[in-house]
Amino acid sequence: MSSPLSTADVASAFTALLKAGDHHGAAMQFNAPDIASIEAMEGPMSRCEGAEAVQAKGAWWYANHTIHAVNTEGPFVNGDRFAVIFDMDFTVNATGVRTTNSREVALYTVKDGKIVEEMFMY
Repeated sequence: MSSPLSTADVASAFTALLKAGDHHGAAMQFNAPDIASIEAMEGPMSRCEGAEAVQAKGAWWYANHTIHAVNTEGPFVNGDRFAVIFDMDFTVNATGVRTTNSREVALYTVKDGKIVEEMFMY
């Protein structure tokens, strides 16, 4: 039985998938079944618990936004956590409003080779 990946290894592989545009694959490979996702907003998706709820939140995002470009910077590792910076250009489908300079920091916590928490700051 092999030991779980280190935080640095998870951070490197996860971020490589994000940079390649495979956000779904990154989540499927590295999110823990009991992951918590915390957004910097109020409302029903401000905190999601469990991989299925986090996947549903992601599906909602992609269904309601047109993504024009995403630049991913990082990872920045410290202990059992790592951060990634996203610069995004997207349009909100319902309003047609385009945001070309959205900057977001994601902080991920790793336990036993899996991401157990993701927290977004914007």
